[in-house]
Amino acid sequence: MKDSQGQILYVGKAKNLKNRVQSYFRASNNHSPKIKKLVKHLRDFDYILTDTEFEAFLLECQLIKSIKPLYNRMMKSPQSFIYISISLTGNHRKMDIAFNPIENDGKVYFGPFTSRRNVERALRGLKDCFKLNCSNPNGSNSACLNYSLGSCLGRCLGGPAEQQYNDILDRFIGFLKGTDMSILEDMNQMMLNASENFDFEAASAYRDHIQTVSSLLKKEKVIDFTEENHNIVAIERLTDSAIKLFLIKRTEILFSHSYAAAGNMEKKIKAHILAYFKKDEANATVDISRHEIDAAHIIYRYLHSGSCSYLLIPESWLESEYHSTLDLALEDLLNSHNTYSPLY
Repeated sequence: MKDSQGQILYVGKAKNLKNRVQSYFRASNNHSPKIKKLVKHLRDFDYILTDTEFEAFLLECQLIKSIKPLYNRMMKSPQSFIYISISLTGNHRKMDIAFNPIENDGKVYFGPFTSRRNVERALRGLKDCFKLNCSNPNGSNSACLNYSLGSCLGRCLGGPAEQQYNDILDRFIGFLKGTDMSILEDMNQMMLNASENFDFEAASAYRDHIQTVSSLLKKEKVIDFTEENHNIVAIERLTDSAIKLFLIKRTEILFSHSYAAAGNMEKKIKAHILAYFKKDEANATVDISRHEIDAAHIIYRYLHSGSCSYLLIPESWLESEYHSTLDLALEDLLNSHNTYSPLY
């Protein structure tokens, strides 16, 4: 959707374009102020036809990312994904949540997480267990209110407590990296001590805190799937006589092509696989970025929607001695696409 100057205001998708466009002009009294403002400035349209709904979703995502239309930004929450930020230097280090990580700002970021509520509960649990709730963290060398209430270990007073606080942050960083589980071990010991002292209310609270903090290590399936950097071959039936092939790496479609659903396609598809999925020795798992997560969700939902059959290509299959294994897998994939049965 464009204004009178040709500037792109909004990018959207529709199975039925006519109905979608008409919806912006019908029952305008029920529209939000943002929609009314969009319609007021709307003067022209462009459209792009895609073979599949999957391509429309992914193209919309890519166009919004590259063009950044005004009304797509207005209609999307800037707080869709959040991160845990921990400062690495300074006398008064901080742990907080962030929405836009900044490179080289003296902080380390973990995420993205999609549930702000879960992250906030986990950080609150960590602070409660280790008495990190200082209400005067800037260090005026006077006890804060929370210190008198027993929920601050004395960071506000400086001295050894400040170093103790920083040590806990370092251990928490190790926990989020998966290299140091001592934070959880200490929390489990706190729960056992409370239980042995028959303080079951405190033991229950520690148990809940352990669960919320542990959840930070449990990545969403879509993120875990994407970070494994699969080489993915997907086939979707377009009509009774045509199929669509997609070669996907991480969150990018490397190649797509329509074929008549007849004859021997294995050789053509195999040639494309070997051309586009070049073996990469440095292809280690890389954390998914906030810029990839929308596309990752689209690809993950598509592969598990039943709309296509797909095959994961291990790096070893790209080597010549395993090409016979690749041939058999492709044959099974092409034989299965009529039933849309995913192959793993």
